Amino acid sequence: MEPTQTALIVPIPEAEEAVGRFRASLDRAAGWGVPAHVTVLYPFLPPQQIDEHALAVLRDTIAEIPRFDVALTHVDWFGDTVVWLAPQPDRPFRDLTEAVWQRFPDAPPYAGAHSEVVPHLTIGHDAAKPVLSHAAETISAHLPINAAIDTVRLIAGTPDVSPWRTVGEFPLGARPPTAAGTGLQAVSA
Repeated sequence: MEPTQTALIVPIPEAEEAVGRFRASLDRAAGWGVPAHVTVLYPFLPPQQIDEHALAVLRDTIAEIPRFDVALTHVDWFGDTVVWLAPQPDRPFRDLTEAVWQRFPDAPPYAGAHSEVVPHLTIGHDAAKPVLSHAAETISAHLPINAAIDTVRLIAGTPDVSPWRTVGEFPLGARPPTAAGTGLQAVSA
């Protein structure tokens, strides 16, 4: 079956050990072969609009955002139906979403369904509250989970059909310089 949708995600393989078994039964996307991740834009462009120009714009846009480190620090909820991990800091994910959306204004995050986009790694959704709570409590014992973020992945597929496939990976830009890496000398007072 030809893909009907695309998404931009930041895979976080460091979280798989803690969330994998819960996502397998509680997150529909895991069944499609989508790894533990923070979404940058979903849905993105229709697959037929992903051409060399779109890929070049994506590559250039994502390269403008520096690589960053993140910690998944705590479990949070959207209502009683979605349990997720919160990345700290979340600003770099927001910057990624904003930068790509500015370049592709016809692809608003979550098709414009939410007034605020909250970066998150979904553990599970639409299951009984005690089941989601058990997952949240179990995963909390593994926190924080630290990750180095250096890639955005473009994936394509059809909802409720597996597997989704990787169309491309786009590296983030260089890490911002630190005082140690700038040639500046530390001055003590």
